[in-house]
Amino acid sequence: MAHDTTTTRGREAEALAARHLECCGLRVIECNFRVRGGEIDLICRDGKTLVFVEVRLRSRSDFGGAGASITASKRRRIILAARHYLLGKADCECRFDCVLLDGLEVSRLEWIKNAFSTDD
Repeated sequence: MAHDTTTTRGREAEALAARHLECCGLRVIECNFRVRGGEIDLICRDGKTLVFVEVRLRSRSDFGGAGASITASKRRRIILAARHYLLGKADCECRFDCVLLDGLEVSRLEWIKNAFSTDD
């Protein structure tokens, strides 16, 4: 049962993040893009730039809050999925953003543009 609750809260966090990004002028073009070895929560367009967004929800900050949960391993999996997504697409600008939520309220949302790069 805990898994269902976690999954539901994760989907709610992603929906909240998507609404916030759209209000800030981005256009969500795909949700939960998955490939073997990686996943991207949201893929957006910011003008001509493709934005790969990791959404992190933490209801407790005992372990460092939402930002602390984006480890080097997690970043590698996001970058792997982004490379798959970009295969066969015209060369375009892209960036990696994070939306951090310490609770399911927009007032507790932090949007970090260019949170990491493929060089990390």
